[in-house]
Amino acid sequence: MASSTTKSAFWRGLRDGAPFVVVAAPFATLFGVVATEAGLNIVQTMGMSALVIAGAAQFTAVQLMTENAPVFLVIAAALAVNLRMAMYSAALAPHLGAAPFWQRALIAYVNFDQTYAASVLKYEQEPALTVPERVAYFFGTVIPVAPPWLVFSLLGALIGSGIPPEYALDFAMPITFLALVAPMLKSLAHIAAALTSVFFALILAGLPSGVGLLIAGLIAMSVGASVEVWLERRHAQ
Repeated sequence: MASSTTKSAFWRGLRDGAPFVVVAAPFATLFGVVATEAGLNIVQTMGMSALVIAGAAQFTAVQLMTENAPVFLVIAAALAVNLRMAMYSAALAPHLGAAPFWQRALIAYVNFDQTYAASVLKYEQEPALTVPERVAYFFGTVIPVAPPWLVFSLLGALIGSGIPPEYALDFAMPITFLALVAPMLKSLAHIAAALTSVFFALILAGLPSGVGLLIAGLIAMSVGASVEVWLERRHAQ
């Protein structure tokens, strides 16, 4: 029975994550194109996709590399963009913390915006899921994201600048984030944090890649937490 329910959880995760292919494919293809145009060869492009496996950080790193930025700045900016993964991990820990170490290590490697958003929503909707079922569901959501990311990164690296500009592959990133964030705006605190992040991200857009987003994210988290505390105090009165 346990094996059956685990397999069922995996297939549910695969089903729920399937729509992410629509945005992962063009986004990965665009990265392959941009990376090769920036001077990376196919091996370097695929190495970055396989090791970093984080779109926003990869684009940030490539942009800074084309500007001949120092290596430490490239690494620091990529890490800054990916700091949100630490928040994702903290949110997933109560649900997956009891899983074996090797599973948690693999989860950390394939913890993307998409896999996190789909999984944490499922865990909140179905708190009775066992740890093996939660792990299986998470890995189910990974399949429509990770393999296509590598495949289409290679495709983009191979075809390079041969893609006509009118195809506008860069639509993938904003659509992905809109699809992920919108269902999670469930309270005033969430909305306040989202609006704050948008406002400060636009205001700080002139800062070096990743820095403005990092500052905007920190301010937004503070605002969201403050609103949450205010609401709790108001309800307690």
